[in-house]
Amino acid sequence: MKTRKIILFDGICNLCNQSVQFVIEHDKKNQFQFASLQSDFGQNFLKENNLDATKFDSIVFIEDDKFYTKSSAALKISKYLDGITSLLTIFMIVPKPLRDVVYSFIAKNRYRWFGKQESCWLPSLELKAKFLD
Repeated sequence: MKTRKIILFDGICNLCNQSVQFVIEHDKKNQFQFASLQSDFGQNFLKENNLDATKFDSIVFIEDDKFYTKSSAALKISKYLDGITSLLTIFMIVPKPLRDVVYSFIAKNRYRWFGKQESCWLPSLELKAKFLD
């Protein structure tokens, strides 16, 4: 049985969009689906799980009936990617509060460092099937 793997991301964040494109490029097994946190799917998920539906400062990784945020989400995702990226899971040994401090610092500054778009990134027609609405 194929495990459901969904990545929710900030659709107007350039860093987040580049990260999604990186995952797509390194997802040789075609395992992931995507939705922006601003989408209906993303908003419903956030509300159903008592997460703030107005702050988009964390990636969310949904794997079957579990979900992960911040550094845990990023590291869990890396486990499924091809190449050297999968080795990033070694950082799971670092305590989550410490990992999340670094993650939150980057998230807090991401618009200033990487910029943002006026609206959510739209996938090309060939990638559209990977995205939930």
